[in-house]
Amino acid sequence: MAQLWGGRFTKQTDELVYAFNASIGFDRRLYRQDIEGSIAHVKMLAKQKILTPEEGDRIQEGLAGILRDVESGALEITPEYEDIHSFVEANLIDRIGDIGKKLHTGRSRNDQVALDMRMYIRDAVRTTDGLLFDLLAVLQRIMEEHIDTFMPGFTHLQKAQPVTLAHHVGAYFEMFRRDRARMEDICRRMNECPLGAGALAGTTYPLDRAYTAQLLGFDRPTRNSMDSVSDRDYVIEYLAALATIMMHLSRFSEEIILWNSNEYGFVELDDAFSTGSSIMPQKKNPDIAELVRGKTGRVYGALMGMLTTMKGLPLAYNKDMQEDKEGVFDAIDTVTSCLRLFTGMADTMKFNRDAMEASARNGFTNATDVADYLVNHGVPFRDAHGISGRLVLKCIAEGKALDDLTLAQFREESEAFGEDIYEAIRMKTCVERRLTEGAPGQAAMREAIAENRRYLQETPGDRLR
Repeated sequence: MAQLWGGRFTKQTDELVYAFNASIGFDRRLYRQDIEGSIAHVKMLAKQKILTPEEGDRIQEGLAGILRDVESGALEITPEYEDIHSFVEANLIDRIGDIGKKLHTGRSRNDQVALDMRMYIRDAVRTTDGLLFDLLAVLQRIMEEHIDTFMPGFTHLQKAQPVTLAHHVGAYFEMFRRDRARMEDICRRMNECPLGAGALAGTTYPLDRAYTAQLLGFDRPTRNSMDSVSDRDYVIEYLAALATIMMHLSRFSEEIILWNSNEYGFVELDDAFSTGSSIMPQKKNPDIAELVRGKTGRVYGALMGMLTTMKGLPLAYNKDMQEDKEGVFDAIDTVTSCLRLFTGMADTMKFNRDAMEASARNGFTNATDVADYLVNHGVPFRDAHGISGRLVLKCIAEGKALDDLTLAQFREESEAFGEDIYEAIRMKTCVERRLTEGAPGQAAMREAIAENRRYLQETPGDRLR
């Protein structure tokens, strides 16, 4: 097939070279962005009288027909074309004749593909933001329902202090909320239109780049033509944000895997989000959580691949930059499926309140509150810390929780203990006395939940559209 660039060449490209060079196998998913960008370009060319109104209308109608036929399945994107740009232009010429050859006036494939990728990534950022919103809505529901579900908080994977499930899940709410903020930042920074930059140095045609940018929903044209065609830092920034999302999903998945085990028994996964064993009939495996955890490395790999591709490229465009697509597309597909599946899994999980509270009691998570009780009764903190530690040793030796000890056993370590020690170290008391902003106490948590609700109302899932 004749190439868009074939005029300077006197022999056909080697078949292996052609296959190695071609990108139609993966950039075919840019067809909508390529056609929409081309339509905007043609409208601008007609406005600037570079094309006649009749030519502009014919080309736009031809492009719209190609888009309809691709989406209906009537027109197949086949590998005989080098890339999606060649496919669109060749089919346009087939349909409307030589007028179609004017489509590429004032444009290079360099600024064309830069436009396609910006538009595609912009759409992907908006989709990711919406999926994060859906996950946050599920986490908000869990928080509202479990403000008084007590559980151990951990450090070093050791039981530390009592918290609530609402407080624990609230930590992930904050993480995914920051992930949404990254989507907004990326969208704002990348929303500049590179079309009109040409190959690297603009063009002699009197293009109205601001008009093209407006037609395509960009805030402004890019400011430097060389940067326009050689920049992919918005791709890197998006990949970094996707890697961070996957890191957060992976951490949460790890906890769900632990909580789902017999040893914890904190949560039961819905059958629709679990699998069994081919040999062990008792098994109910947390495969979705494990796959999310496993796929995190895949997204990290896409980020590192893109950073490595770009690190040594001189200005302006280099063919290396064709590698900005496959890894990115795979990362987008991976994060999209992981967010959807994780949200469904989280939405259907059942929590075992009794097991969670028993784990907090039996893990001495109220030991700090024993020390605080003594401090409030005049005992220096360092002495109170030692007394509480010795009481824990006593409990371990006798197989008891701290609130199972008799008052006499408490008073063996300090005369400061009174009957009110039992109320002071109840799980409910331990949690609800923690009232500082961001703490698990009920008053603080109710305010956090109310603020979350306002945030979700003010930043809907389609806010970046």
